[in-house]
Amino acid sequence: MATLLRKIGLIRLHNRDTEDPKHHHNHRGGGGGQQSASLRGKGGGKSSGHKQQQLQQQQQQQHPGGAGDASPGPGKGKSKRAAELAARDKQPQPAAGAAGAAGAGGPRERAAGARAGPGPAVAAAAAGGSLVPAARQQHCTQVRSRRLMKELQDIARLSDRFISVELVNESLFDWNVKLHQVDKDSVLWQDMKETNTEFILLNLTFPDNFPFSPPFMRVLSPRLENGYVLDGGAICMELLTPRGWSSAYTVEAVMRQFAASLVKGQGRICRKAGKSKKSFSRKEAEATFKSLVKTHEKYGWVTPPVSDG
Repeated sequence: MATLLRKIGLIRLHNRDTEDPKHHHNHRGGGGGQQSASLRGKGGGKSSGHKQQQLQQQQQQQHPGGAGDASPGPGKGKSKRAAELAARDKQPQPAAGAAGAAGAGGPRERAAGARAGPGPAVAAAAAGGSLVPAARQQHCTQVRSRRLMKELQDIARLSDRFISVELVNESLFDWNVKLHQVDKDSVLWQDMKETNTEFILLNLTFPDNFPFSPPFMRVLSPRLENGYVLDGGAICMELLTPRGWSSAYTVEAVMRQFAASLVKGQGRICRKAGKSKKSFSRKEAEATFKSLVKTHEKYGWVTPPVSDG
């Protein structure tokens, strides 16, 4: 009986829902309202998101460097870095030199650098042109000094006392060299004995780039004839010219070669009245040496024609 009553109640409820158009309309209307509201919510969300994206793009175009700050979420740092790289690629490449130094950094830094002018690094590079010759000269002086100090020590240790050295005015680069010995079978040695000449005195001055350039060497006393000794005491030897010189030559080796050339050229001590007392001059020696170098560059190191002296 109870079961029958429950069935009758359920049937009545079903009939009332189906026969009452107002209830049916409200039920459908309520569901449709919820669906339309849901659709409107979804549509509104999409529209809002689209507008926000457009706003972010406009901000990136106006402010390339700060576009990454407007993008939310965990990828904020990556977006900012990508925007900075994209903005840097769009910027024109700076010119080399000072323009490259001024182009580092952002637009504001470049503008400030252009107003301030070249920085300290650029100024130092510009001034480097005057610093390089000074440093080079200092290096050459050090090389020359070390070489000449070694030469003096080697000469002082010579056992045969072939030559001796005196510094002119205590200058390491200006030497007076005494040649004490020549071939004892030569007429020049005989002249030295007869005139009581103990040595042949020469002067050597060393240029800034010694030992890569030869010294200037000339005879001071006594006054010699022949033996490749020319006016002013200039010496005609190929190894004393820039073309014939080698940095391996030592002062001792040069002096031994000179002693041999004196004997080979039949050098003699001048004994003519008046002329023997006339001393050699440096100015005359320099002029004579330049002339003979020019002549030998033209004809080579052979005997030149008489017309060329």
